[in-house]
Amino acid sequence: MTSSLLAPRGRSRISTTGGGTAVGSTDPTRILNWRHPLVASLRRELDMPTGVEPTDRMAILRRAHRRITATVRPVYSVQDARPVSEVLRRGRGSCSQRLAVLEAVARASGVATRVRGLLVDGAFWYPRFPRLRRLVPDQVLLAWPEFRIEGLSPTVHATAPWLPVSELFGSLGELSDGHGGGFTNADAETLFEALSRTAIDWDGATTLCPAAGASCDLSAYVLADLGRLDSRDELFARHGQTLCWTARALAEPVLGRRRPADT
Repeated sequence: MTSSLLAPRGRSRISTTGGGTAVGSTDPTRILNWRHPLVASLRRELDMPTGVEPTDRMAILRRAHRRITATVRPVYSVQDARPVSEVLRRGRGSCSQRLAVLEAVARASGVATRVRGLLVDGAFWYPRFPRLRRLVPDQVLLAWPEFRIEGLSPTVHATAPWLPVSELFGSLGELSDGHGGGFTNADAETLFEALSRTAIDWDGATTLCPAAGASCDLSAYVLADLGRLDSRDELFARHGQTLCWTARALAEPVLGRRRPADT
């Protein structure tokens, strides 16, 4: 059995349809507090200009992703609503927190962002916690970012002008045609790193991932699509975080410092 008792009580997580109307924003939020000096410093390090061509903006966001990968150590933090400035101060963060850093840098550079809310089956994380399955939540709330890049080709990107973070390093077709296989969720590589080398496909759109390796199609793990919202702050305010407050308070001191490579 899994830990459904650890989920926030009183939350209605109902799948939505036609949830693509969120307009996104470049405004700072409590989580995406890009006006903080630590976020401003990261942006200056990346030398991210505004008003550039779509391909240039994608290249800039890729550079930001690589920088975050190199400087923010992956851990199993369960505090999804932690402000980006605090993640940078600690120098470590979960996949969700590092995705938030990428969003904050984008907003600071004039690129609007929004998130797609996905409820993912806890079984997706079983390979990472083979001896602790009883403690894995039965549902994990995932805030999957999208970036507004004007000029994207709708024939290549179905959600244009919105670019899902899954397609930051190429279309899902291009990424699934690689030789590294899909994402296994079983070793030191996290979703944040994996999206730069393979397709992270939540919709079942890929067919080319090598049959001998892990699948690129992760749609079987999606329990509900909660639609698009203007910010991850709004997503967590509406649906709660994956774990209730008590569970987060108990788990964070241990998991907040534990690296994927330690499992």
